[in-house]
Amino acid sequence: MYVVYQPEGSDEPKRWAYNPRRMLSAERERIEKLTGRDWSDFTGAVMKGNSLCRRALLFVFLKREHPATRFEDVDFAWDELRLEHTRGELLLIREQVAENASPDQRDAILASLDEDIASAEDDPESEGKAQLPVVA
Repeated sequence: MYVVYQPEGSDEPKRWAYNPRRMLSAERERIEKLTGRDWSDFTGAVMKGNSLCRRALLFVFLKREHPATRFEDVDFAWDELRLEHTRGELLLIREQVAENASPDQRDAILASLDEDIASAEDDPESEGKAQLPVVA
């Protein structure tokens, strides 16, 4: 999965590989403190679109590059930050949909996923089979 940030006025988006299983413990603890959620709740909330959780995640990535960044300084419009699945993640989601979606919805969902898969990027850190990004 990628966290993609493109503030208004910037020509190119900033893209970070996001794998909840690969975040450093200090970063996880900081996020838990900022959001008041344990790590597994946080990862699910990011996927569901929780604003505070997405802000905390962006803060961590910005702080890696700019250590003086403060959480209070991180502010963004909703359309400036997005999550993108890697091709491997989308293929895994597609397998699950093909097996589990109701017949009346399956074809439409698969068609949409196929479009996303065609334009998705590979995960350069992927080793072996892709996993879904949410830690259970």
